Amino acid sequence: MGIRKISIRHSVADNISSIAWFIESKGMVKTAEKFVDAIYDFLEKLADDRKSYALCRNEVRRVLGYKCITYRKKYTIVFIETDTEIIVSEFILTKLIT
Repeated sequence: MGIRKISIRHSVADNISSIAWFIESKGMVKTAEKFVDAIYDFLEKLADDRKSYALCRNEVRRVLGYKCITYRKKYTIVFIETDTEIIVSEFILTKLIT
């Protein structure tokens, strides 16, 4: 099993931290920590090179070569996949994808 490098753009980290901040603002500090840990654990699993992912259903992202995967049925992770690296470009609510 080979492992690819995972690169996460600043905008992705900002989106994840803003969601965690929202959860914390509701008084659920431990839940926010678990949410962030779970997301980054999920992103680490993308590094397995035995798996390949499907292109996005969204026409614009598909033409650009982005691949998408759903996280907890609510969020979509948009990334570029190569043989040696995964570049995570977006972490957005699935319902916001047009």
